[in-house]
Amino acid sequence: MPVKLEGMPQNIATADSFTGKKVIDREGIQYGKVKHIHINQDTLTVSGVTIHQGFNKDYFLSEDYIDKFSEETLLLSRPPVRTGVTVVDIDSHKIGKVKRLHKNPDTNELESIEVSYGLMHSKILSKSEIWGIGEKVILGMNKEEFKKLE
Repeated sequence: MPVKLEGMPQNIATADSFTGKKVIDREGIQYGKVKHIHINQDTLTVSGVTIHQGFNKDYFLSEDYIDKFSEETLLLSRPPVRTGVTVVDIDSHKIGKVKRLHKNPDTNELESIEVSYGLMHSKILSKSEIWGIGEKVILGMNKEEFKKLE
């Protein structure tokens, strides 16, 4: 439990008090635990967090995913797309897994995902083809439409 110092404002906390907190979205899906808090060196504001999701599975979430910190959790404003997550079609038939995320280097905004399927195949899909994100990534197409994509 962090100690409040005399004269310290109510809405200020130490960054290390957030490490280890569970990360959940608005539907209660847990995405791991906070490993690091990243601070912008120019503005001294939080620019994002590193999430630890198990053995060797760390990923970065920028500040636009963060809704707020509570006593026990980091609440996300929207669910993130992560590598290794199952990809299904609109009818919940499994297609493959997210192999790689393609983000804009300037804004860190997701532009497309690479979906691996079969033994050695993959396709790149734009973010507009994603219908929903949660425990799985749901595409806005059926399996036959996915197969026809170039």
